[in-house]
Amino acid sequence: MFHKEGYPSIFIAVLLFAGLVWIGGAIESSWFKYIPASIGLIILALVLQFFRNPSRSATHNEKAIASPADGKVVQIVKVPEDEFLGDERMLLSVFMSPLNVHVTRYPCDGEVVYSQYHPGKYLVAWHPKSSTLNERTTVAIRHKNNQHILYRQIAGALARRIVNYAKKGDSAVQGEDAGFIKFGSRIDIYLPLDASVKVEVGQKVQGGRTVLAELS
Repeated sequence: MFHKEGYPSIFIAVLLFAGLVWIGGAIESSWFKYIPASIGLIILALVLQFFRNPSRSATHNEKAIASPADGKVVQIVKVPEDEFLGDERMLLSVFMSPLNVHVTRYPCDGEVVYSQYHPGKYLVAWHPKSSTLNERTTVAIRHKNNQHILYRQIAGALARRIVNYAKKGDSAVQGEDAGFIKFGSRIDIYLPLDASVKVEVGQKVQGGRTVLAELS
């Protein structure tokens, strides 16, 4: 199963593969003729694995905050969140390599009360200032207990397109598709300070499945 955001790229990769197969067929050399098709097959395989969108059963736990994306936890730290929340929060950052599933999923149920896109730079996703300088989208969800959970999609050095489906007033459902980031990126999630963190730095997580924290 592939994400709809990948259909144009997959179509181009298929055409490229077909073209390289045709070129290879026109080459007389018995061994060199297979090289173009091999290159095309590698490119097609990389594009297909990048845009894969595996079907998953979500956590669906009112107290649990599920990871918004696949990847590795790279930091857990207290920071001020000034864009929307205006207070100090526990920040968990999940870094996605080009090999990870790049679907963004809602971390909890609730109402989307803020959704804002920001153009910006393309620093490497693990750069300390990437969360405020890079191209990014910030989404805040009001949980049913009236606490706010905020996550931020951050473009990396390779990522050149952030897709965000969350609109103000939408109902967020834990684990459902909320967007996509193409080619390497990071997700930051800002939690209340009294939330009980369930992961540690260096841990691999799965979007919609791994519980990052539980609300008090």
